[in-house]
Amino acid sequence: MATLHTVNKSPFATKALQSCLAHARDGDVILMIEDGVYGATAGTDLADVLAGHSALKIYVLEPDLQARGLDTGRLLDGVSTVDYAGFVDLAATTDRTMAWL
Repeated sequence: MATLHTVNKSPFATKALQSCLAHARDGDVILMIEDGVYGATAGTDLADVLAGHSALKIYVLEPDLQARGLDTGRLLDGVSTVDYAGFVDLAATTDRTMAWL
């Protein structure tokens, strides 16, 4: 039973992403939205932390990435982008959703 975890706060302002990672299980999906997309950028202290969770599928909402002036070239290896339809697909293909605020 996979869970879709959504993180909407910057990991540099709150510990929501770190809490999410501590509770996520292998096969779960993490979707970073709103300011949460900053957590998927390369060259930060969190890059190594995320790299240690290779059993998780990690996505960012591309419109939120673009709204913050970030392009996909700044994303960590293994992080994928989704649009709004992709967000719906993730929600539909997981058993439950958990929002980390």
